[in-house]
Amino acid sequence: MRSLPLLAAIAAFALPASALAQTSPAELRDAALKDNYAWDITEGLTTEIGPRLAGTEAEARARAWAVEKLKAMGFQNVRIETYMMPVWVRGEEKAEIVSPFPQPLILTALGNSGSTGAKPLEAEIVYFPTLADLQAAPEGSLKGKIAFVSHSMHATQDGSSYGPYGQARRTGPGIAAQKGAVAIVIRSIGTDYHRNPHAGGTSWPEGVKPIPAAALSIPDSEQLERVLKRGQPVRIRLTLTPQFVGQRESGNVIAEVPGSDPDAGIILIGGHLDSWDLGTGAFDDAAGVAITAAAAKRVMDSGQPRRTIRVVWFGAEEVGIFGGKAYAEAHKGDKHVLAAESDFGADRIWKFDVNLPASAAPIADRLAVALAPLGITRGRDIAGDGADVGPIMKLGVAAVDLAQDGTRYFDLHHTPDDTLDKIDPEQLRQNVAAWTAMLAIVANAPEEIGPVPPRPGL
Repeated sequence: MRSLPLLAAIAAFALPASALAQTSPAELRDAALKDNYAWDITEGLTTEIGPRLAGTEAEARARAWAVEKLKAMGFQNVRIETYMMPVWVRGEEKAEIVSPFPQPLILTALGNSGSTGAKPLEAEIVYFPTLADLQAAPEGSLKGKIAFVSHSMHATQDGSSYGPYGQARRTGPGIAAQKGAVAIVIRSIGTDYHRNPHAGGTSWPEGVKPIPAAALSIPDSEQLERVLKRGQPVRIRLTLTPQFVGQRESGNVIAEVPGSDPDAGIILIGGHLDSWDLGTGAFDDAAGVAITAAAAKRVMDSGQPRRTIRVVWFGAEEVGIFGGKAYAEAHKGDKHVLAAESDFGADRIWKFDVNLPASAAPIADRLAVALAPLGITRGRDIAGDGADVGPIMKLGVAAVDLAQDGTRYFDLHHTPDDTLDKIDPEQLRQNVAAWTAMLAIVANAPEEIGPVPPRPGL
């Protein structure tokens, strides 16, 4: 077996002559293991701005903060690109079991939930162990009832359980409304056992009026299940008073490291600036914008790359990927050659995947060499992860995914516990080191990176 230092040297020599005058990817990677840029951004954004619900004044303050931060870091062409979007804001949130065993329940409204109005809503619960059970309920069978959908999401390293279990939140309320329910509560889409409900958006089928929809904390959900198993009718009283406040402004913050070869294309990286409003959005996704900006800063400071690196802090991802869609529409004519996003917390990166044309296959080999010393192996999936960069990838843009360990991500995701103290500084630095090495390689690669078929499902 060849030694890792030798492999790193081979990787460096595979770069074009212009890049060899710069610091090597291996040297940049190792220096980033002492990085403080990412922590500084994450700490500053969560401390000075806090929660950043899309379309609100707090998100606007975050954009202004981001512009100042990115300019101070030395990025060029820093600007805000705005767009309009429908805005939903949270109101009062209370629930209790009225009978047979009176007690309070802890919950939070789902994004785009309807309102109970000023007076509480009281009705009998109809229990569905899974979303499939709700889907199978006869039409009209829930008239005047409150639906309760449970499930049992489990932690996984790759976060793969979120897709199927998350459908209870994304589509469950619309299904319940179509079957006549006056409201719905679901077990939070999460893996923790704290009394913290998980926020998150839902959507409504065309022509369906939103009903009150909320997520119970997992302990409260299991408590409600135990009450129901006693075999008596269960009634709950629910107060949710969110509002739809019409169209308001959101925006993307864009910054660049201009490349030396305008024809070589643009590397698009970033994360989302907005967050849900229960915590301070440290894991989701202050860390993501911090990691990517810190890596771009390190590459920038080492010398001008061949390709332009465009850092985008997307707005309004949580409530409908409005920022990603607006960016793709505004920049579909730009020559994007590769995209990557960090939006899965700040824990250690454990593998990487690529979606590259055959002509650029050697890039993946160099990535494997550069990332191996960080404990990162090459995966077998087709890259293309990331909600905000998804719209650009639909145009056939190549991708690299740096997959973070998601074992504890859904303990914190969209909860009041998503706060700065959950960030591990050493794991954050490992992320920056991986992103720095990746950017140094792809931004300076001599190969042309042409279009690829978009990843299935995007």
